[in-house]
Amino acid sequence: MHNVGAMTVVPLAARRLRPSPRRRAPEIIEAAARVFAQRGFHGATTQDIADVLGIRQASLYYYFPSKEGALELVCLQGVAGYFEAAKAIASGPGTAADKLTRLIKSHLRPLTDRSDFVRVFLNERQHLPAEIRRTDGKLSRGLERVFEDVLKEGVRRGEFRPDLDTRLAVLGILGMANAAANWYRNEGVAIDRLNVEFARLVVHGVKKRPQRRHSEARRVAR
Repeated sequence: MHNVGAMTVVPLAARRLRPSPRRRAPEIIEAAARVFAQRGFHGATTQDIADVLGIRQASLYYYFPSKEGALELVCLQGVAGYFEAAKAIASGPGTAADKLTRLIKSHLRPLTDRSDFVRVFLNERQHLPAEIRRTDGKLSRGLERVFEDVLKEGVRRGEFRPDLDTRLAVLGILGMANAAANWYRNEGVAIDRLNVEFARLVVHGVKKRPQRRHSEARRVAR
């Protein structure tokens, strides 16, 4: 998955670390996210993170005890806010189609300002401790339920197709949206366009089709 040999780590020379640990922490976690996103968990070392920052490797242990600890901090930031934002949308106003559109846009929005964190969470979370993975699993299942509840609401209200398999639809929607984290930048696609196209693709796919009149159906059949 990761082409280690072709990757060049660029030091953050333009942003020298400040003396205050509180001000240094976000930059250090950002550097860890960048390295993990580019090299993968097993392909990265704490020395790689230190090289990006232009500091000694030993200085990193003030912020996390190990490479595994750095991964945990990155993944926590990568998953932060998804479930809460989705719940707020689902419980808010609007049709089921409106809510589904906003859910998709909300799910893609973090790619604009923390795409490395999101990529690391999606691709490297299996290396987290079992307890953390269980917590992440609960959040993921909760997010799936929010999406599925909106789809079921749409079916119940007659907005979405009555034959819609809501469970498969949820897995397809989230699979498509999550996969975008790995390719949308390379494709040069603006996040706004991605929002519009994905929402249009999904909503049009699940909407209930207007029934044709009998005479019109017969003409089409001929």
